[in-house]
Amino acid sequence: MRSREVDRQRAQTRKAQVKQRDDGLTPEQRRERDAKALQEKAAKKAAQAAAGAGGATDSKNKGNAKK
Repeated sequence: MRSREVDRQRAQTRKAQVKQRDDGLTPEQRRERDAKALQEKAAKKAAQAAAGAGGATDSKNKGNAKK
C-alpha cells in the first residue's frame, strides 16, 4: 500500500510539470516567440562582442597556442 501512495504522489508531480508548459500558445506561436527571443539574444551578444572587440584580445586562449 505504501508504494501505491508513492506512485500517486509521483504521478501528481508529473502532472504539475506538464501544466507548467501549457502557456496557451499554438506550436507555431511558440516557435515564433522562441525565434524572436533567440534573435534578440544573438543581437545582444553581437553588440557586446562589438563593444568588447575595440582593443581587447582573446584572453581565454592566451598562452595556449599550439606548437
